[in-house]
Amino acid sequence: MLPLFAKRLLSQTSGKVVFFSALWFVAICIGSVALLRYENRPDEVSAALRMWPAQSKLPLNDNLPTLILFAHPKCPCSRATLGELSLLIARCSKKVGTTVIFTKPAGVDGNWVDTDLWRNAKAIPGVTVLRDDSGVEARRFGAVTSGEVMLYARDGKLLFHGGITDARGHAGDNEGRTAIALLLEGKPCNTTTTPVFGCRLFAGRSVQPSQLTCPR
Repeated sequence: MLPLFAKRLLSQTSGKVVFFSALWFVAICIGSVALLRYENRPDEVSAALRMWPAQSKLPLNDNLPTLILFAHPKCPCSRATLGELSLLIARCSKKVGTTVIFTKPAGVDGNWVDTDLWRNAKAIPGVTVLRDDSGVEARRFGAVTSGEVMLYARDGKLLFHGGITDARGHAGDNEGRTAIALLLEGKPCNTTTTPVFGCRLFAGRSVQPSQLTCPR
């Protein structure tokens, strides 16, 4: 009897192991697919202004094209964007004036924007970093997503609008960075817009800047 019982117990145990292993594998697959979809899904992007807004307090460079990057100070997705910006500036530092603008919601103190992203942006040579209280400038330019880049010519005409990563939080060669570099070097380029992968600057459909970290 004992050998027969042992065989039955072993068979039942093996069946449970196979069942839970299969269940675990399916869960891993579903999670991986969901993560991949999230990483490759661009966030909302509005139409950028075709001309530099006259009411903006941001400086438009008289001698060089002007690149502005709007960012959420607590968006982990934008860490890769700043890394790509650093590579772009290393290649084209003398061909563009660059400003990174961090959105600060009303009701928080100035230190709220003092994050590693702010410090990373400040560390890029030649880049000006500014705080956008209540998202005033972001709304003037129509920016809604952290990591949104706009490149304007000296006369204030929009040359490029989009993101400089090819997925959410992913660094590496991408169409946006390549397009901007070509435009700054005066080379042929057919790309004037790319998807933006980042967190929303404003909560939901509200006009108030988001205080959340990586709002979905």
